[in-house]
Amino acid sequence: MDMNEQWSMVARLALAAVLGAMVGMEREYRGYPAGVRTIALVCLGSALFTEMSSTFSPEGDPGRVAAQIVTGIGFLGAGVIVREGITLRGVTTAATIWTSASLGIAVAQGFYVVAVFVALVVVALLEANPLTKRLSHLGDRARGDGDRDG
Repeated sequence: MDMNEQWSMVARLALAAVLGAMVGMEREYRGYPAGVRTIALVCLGSALFTEMSSTFSPEGDPGRVAAQIVTGIGFLGAGVIVREGITLRGVTTAATIWTSASLGIAVAQGFYVVAVFVALVVVALLEANPLTKRLSHLGDRARGDGDRDG
């Protein structure tokens, strides 16, 4: 691999890290356990695994590497899900970790526009949290469950 190819790879890895950090900022701001560093590292690591898979063998199957990334990230995501009584916490953070891995794969495969679009959609969806909580609260009131918080 010549130096130009390596610098191109570095640029892709930097983009993956930036997109991951952008998504992670929302989680960090809201105080969730997986923040900027975690999400950026997941995105960067997924991109690097994808990039390296093509260097091992010209006939390499990036689909196999992607499948293994998805499996491994599933275990990491499961670690942030906590059961509190009858509710589960951390499911959205786990989904964010999983999606950030897909961002890294997309960037490594050269789908820059798609990766940027998905990162923006993820941030928008995560920022919709106050709206979804308000809608949930209105639904509780409609069912007569509005007093369960105290």
